[in-house]
Amino acid sequence: MKRVFLIVLDSVGIGEMPDAADYGDAGSNTLKAVSKSPYFSMPNMRKLGYFNIDGVDIGEKEKAPLGSFARMTEVSKGKDTTIGHWEIAGVISPTPLPTYPNGFPQEILDEFSKRTGRGVLCNKPYSGTDVIRDYGEEHMKTGDLIVYTSADSVFQVAAHEDVVPVEQLYEYCKIAREMLQGEHGVGRVIARPFIGTPGNFTRTSRRHDFSLQPPKVTMLDQLKDAGFDVLSVGKIIDIFAEKGITEYVRSDGNADGIDKTLAYMKKDFNGLCFTNLVDYDMLYGHRNDVEGYAKALTYFDERLPELLAQMKDEDILMITADHGCDPSTPSTDHSREYTPLLMYGKPIKAGVNYGTRECFADTAATILNYFGIKPECAGKTIIEF
Repeated sequence: MKRVFLIVLDSVGIGEMPDAADYGDAGSNTLKAVSKSPYFSMPNMRKLGYFNIDGVDIGEKEKAPLGSFARMTEVSKGKDTTIGHWEIAGVISPTPLPTYPNGFPQEILDEFSKRTGRGVLCNKPYSGTDVIRDYGEEHMKTGDLIVYTSADSVFQVAAHEDVVPVEQLYEYCKIAREMLQGEHGVGRVIARPFIGTPGNFTRTSRRHDFSLQPPKVTMLDQLKDAGFDVLSVGKIIDIFAEKGITEYVRSDGNADGIDKTLAYMKKDFNGLCFTNLVDYDMLYGHRNDVEGYAKALTYFDERLPELLAQMKDEDILMITADHGCDPSTPSTDHSREYTPLLMYGKPIKAGVNYGTRECFADTAATILNYFGIKPECAGKTIIEF
């Protein structure tokens, strides 16, 4: 039995890439910004070599790191969740997914209304909590759907659960996903149910993402086709539109995601467990909450020994990220940053700095190499097993 546990700390970038200014992100450094908080403490990650990674200039470097490490470069044109995860899994995106800073074209909204039988409110980039505050009451009176976007490539549909049952909202989002292909193929269509009364609306946990399918074969496809298990924790199942995954559990925040990863570690399987911990991005990065971000990283570090204690002789733990989201800048958008890669386990030689890698996809190539599979996707293996 061989097992790899790949954990994405969503948005935990480690410093601006050379082309950051092209994305409006000059000077962004998520990890450094968060490390200035008095709530930041990551001694267990430090022991693995986190602060030894190229370009990381915070904290005390470990003299004898327990893990090996590298700095990962994103070559895809973008800085969003979908493109970042696709590249981690071996798919390079040469063009960015479409975004709509001025809202969606009227012809898209007209077709959406025609097919759902409901009108549309908003159609602007908006905070998810603000949009239900500002449009929720009108939505309840009219039954019109709240459609909005963000700096990401997303088409989001919010509806009150008493006005539009959640399963019906999912059907509306499936209609939007079917419509939004090709030129308007946004990365994700997101159902955003909420409850409450005017002045006191709250989003529920029954959010659901409807993603584009990756345009090429991923490491998940190759592992599944070779007969290995591919387990998904959190929103991985949505990011890959269920493709290449053999079993999944969704999660309700970082603590639940860690718990569910630990539950899989206690089971016998042969293959990959791919986890996304989303709170850094969703709750703290996009809301410019430096202290909340720092507390969340400290919490992961406190739980890390539990993960390490469950590892078997043939297990590998990999910890990485998909982009940045510097909470200290005026922007609430993702940031174009390098990401970390920590690798730990008995098959990994400790203390090796693999430098700055050419693309996130080297992670995919390395995982496939460990399972004896020749990569059909992008990337070069970091370690020959």
